[in-house]
Amino acid sequence: MKAWRISFAASGILLGLFGVFRLLTEVPVGNLVVLAGWMIGAVVIHDGILSPAVIAVGWFIGRAVPARGRRYVQGGLIAGGLITAVAIPLILRAGQEPPSKAILQQSFGGNLTILLGLVAAASLVLYALRVARDTRNTRSAKTAAGAEPSPERL
Repeated sequence: MKAWRISFAASGILLGLFGVFRLLTEVPVGNLVVLAGWMIGAVVIHDGILSPAVIAVGWFIGRAVPARGRRYVQGGLIAGGLITAVAIPLILRAGQEPPSKAILQQSFGGNLTILLGLVAAASLVLYALRVARDTRNTRSAKTAAGAEPSPERL
């Protein structure tokens, strides 16, 4: 095993042990019980809901979307999912803080809609560029091989 891998592993283990030590020595037991409940809930939500949903969507995309466009649909869905995961807590907490904390006074639902529209538009533009590049490369290959491109393909 390489030295850098050993050093990364040792560093991770030491940091993890330090975190456990700090939790056990500085956090009250009641808060540790609440933390354990949140952690169990996170595992249940991730493994019971999110992972199966991602697998189902991936399977559907593999069946329904042509290979050339698949990466753009997947990239758009991943970016949209990450943006939505950040926005949901803000949407749920909107209006719960005093006006002096203006960050929670925004229209997070509207902002999320705009961002998701931008992600979809970027995915479509990137796909269109890919189609145009592939079309240009196909024409160049046919011309180089001595075949005349057909007028309807131009």
